[in-house]
Amino acid sequence: MGVSGTLEYISEMIRSSKKHKRKKQLQTVKLKVRMDCDGCELKVKNALSSLSGVKSVEINRKQQKVTVTGYVEQGKVLKKAKSTGKKAEIWPYVPYNLVAQPYAPQAYDKKAPPGFVRKVEYSAGAVKLDDPYMAMFSDDNPNACSLM
Repeated sequence: MGVSGTLEYISEMIRSSKKHKRKKQLQTVKLKVRMDCDGCELKVKNALSSLSGVKSVEINRKQQKVTVTGYVEQGKVLKKAKSTGKKAEIWPYVPYNLVAQPYAPQAYDKKAPPGFVRKVEYSAGAVKLDDPYMAMFSDDNPNACSLM
């Protein structure tokens, strides 16, 4: 093997390294899908199982929750679920003990399964006290106890 053989070998190695794609990560995608009957459940399960890379599909009809596990992308799973004609969205709920203010108007949802609230991001400056008496007795006010 001469110099030309070595150069061909190195150039082949460089070309083949560019062709390798990254493997997708094993992930779990949770969806909220409106299902009323066994037929709806079966239709959604068959559609999502047909996606390449799907390892398992679990359905909880009482909570309207579908959990897909596999080497899949969240967007593709959502698109496939919507293609069944059912109303589908990414699972919007988190356990209520993980939320700082579970009964805030944005987080509390009557349609949420028991023990869950909507996932809402809070920022520190978002809480605004409009009532001057509330600000007077606030823990954030350094002069809060001036009346006592």
